[in-house]
Amino acid sequence: MTQEERKLLAWHETMELHELVAFQSIGLMKLKMSINKVTDHELKELYRKCIRDLEANIHDLLKFYPQAQGYQSRDDDERQELGFFAADLLILSKTLIRNLATAITETATPALRQTLTRQLTGAIHAHERVFNYMHKHNHYPAYDLGKLLGHDIENANKALRMRY
Repeated sequence: MTQEERKLLAWHETMELHELVAFQSIGLMKLKMSINKVTDHELKELYRKCIRDLEANIHDLLKFYPQAQGYQSRDDDERQELGFFAADLLILSKTLIRNLATAITETATPALRQTLTRQLTGAIHAHERVFNYMHKHNHYPAYDLGKLLGHDIENANKALRMRY
């Protein structure tokens, strides 16, 4: 199959696209909500640059959604704030799990390895609790790819529309 013949993203590309858009959308919202609390001019300019960069990234990635496996066009409904806060917790737990797992592979001291392993187990349980909450309240339709991608688009558009 030639590159021109490919009409859809592969499943693994679709899931990576989902993770990237979800992560950057939540990050963009957090930056926009907190920039006005930053009093240092230089740091505020760094925030502005990061906001512009994330907005550009999200715009670039959203173009690929029509090619994503399971994509379904949706109306752009506003999502509840609870979904935002839950997604923020989920992303924190995923990132913590990845960071702890990486740290364990770099650890030679047994006591530190045991501590990190215990923390990793705790982070995995925390992720499960947050995921279950999100799934129960329809904030993360993990078993319906079309809805999952639709939520991504809603969150991304909300993040892009936010004023700061």
